[in-house]
Amino acid sequence: MTDIKISINSLSKIFGDRPNYAMQHVLNGMSKQQLLDEHGHVLGLNNININLSAKRLHVIMGLSGSGKSTLIRHINRLIEPTSGKVIIDGENLMEMSQDELREFRRHKASMVFQKFGLLPHRTVIQNISYGLIIQGISEGEAQERSKRWIDKVGLTGFEKHYPAQLSGGMQQRVGLARALATDAEILLMDEAFSALDPLIRTNMQDILLDLQRELHKTIIFITHDLDEALRIGDEISILRDGEVIQTGDPQDIILNPADKYIADFIKDINLSRVLKIGSIMEKTTNASGPKLVSNTSVEEALQIMNSTDKGIAAVVDVKGKTIGKVSIKTVITAIAHSDRDNNGPRYK
Repeated sequence: MTDIKISINSLSKIFGDRPNYAMQHVLNGMSKQQLLDEHGHVLGLNNININLSAKRLHVIMGLSGSGKSTLIRHINRLIEPTSGKVIIDGENLMEMSQDELREFRRHKASMVFQKFGLLPHRTVIQNISYGLIIQGISEGEAQERSKRWIDKVGLTGFEKHYPAQLSGGMQQRVGLARALATDAEILLMDEAFSALDPLIRTNMQDILLDLQRELHKTIIFITHDLDEALRIGDEISILRDGEVIQTGDPQDIILNPADKYIADFIKDINLSRVLKIGSIMEKTTNASGPKLVSNTSVEEALQIMNSTDKGIAAVVDVKGKTIGKVSIKTVITAIAHSDRDNNGPRYK
C-alpha cells in the first residue's frame, strides 16, 4: 500500500456573499447552474473526496470551470473552503495558525504557476534562490543550491539573465527550479505547461518526469489536456462542475470510464499508447523471447517484438524478474480492440 500524503475530505467551496446559506441548497440537490441563476452564488467545489499518495504524480484534470484550479489552491490554503478538510501528514491544514501556515508554505509545499510568476527585476539565479532566502538560508548557500537546480533544468549559462530575456519554456524551467530548490515535499503545479508551444511542452513534461524519477516528490498537477494527463500521471482525477467524476490510473480510466461524459472525453485517445503490456500478459515465471518491462506500452511492445521476429516475449518487473509472457497475436488483438468505433468505449 502506498502511503497517503494528502487526504481531501468532503471539501466544498461556494463563492458569494452567503456561502453557508447557499451550501444548504447544494446539499438539497441544487445544481451548479441553478445556484448561480437563482441565488447568484458559484459552486466551485462540491464534496470532493480524494486521497493523494506520497511520492506520486497525481493529475487533476477537467475542462474550464470544472474546479481544478480552485481545488489545488485549497491544498496550500490560498483559498479557504466553505466546508471540509485537507489533511496533510495527519494534520488538518484548515486548523493551522497563520504562523504554522506560513511555515508550511515555506518548507513543505511549493507552487508552479501557469503564468510563471517570476520576479521581472531579478535574475534567473535570484529568482530561483528567492524561496531559500525566505526560508532564512544565507545568500551564499542559496546561490550554491540554486546553481545545482539551474544545471538540472538545463539553464547553465543563463544565471544572470532576466526573465524578459528568456523564452516561455526557459521561464517555466526557472519556475520549476525555484519550486524544487526549497526541497519541499509537495509540488503544486497549476496548468504549469499549458501556455507553452507543443514541442516545448513535451520537453518540459520530460524534464518533470526525469526529475520525479530522481526526487520522488508528491506532485499535484492541474491540466485540461487529457494527453498530458495520460502521459505524466500515476493517477488521474477528472472533475466536472466542481465534482470528482472518476479517479484511477490512466489505464483504468481509459478501459473503464465511469460514465458517458468520460467515455466521450477519451474516445479519440490512442489506447495502444496508454495500455501497458502487463495488463494483457499471461502470468508465468518461465518465458522466452525479448524481455519487456510490464509498463511498456502495447504500441512499443509490438515494435520491439516485430524487430526481433519473435512470436513470444517475456514480461518482467522493474527488477528484471519474469512475471509473465505475451504473444504477438495478443498484442495485435489489443491494438485492434483499442481502435474503437465512433461509439467510444463502454463505461461502468
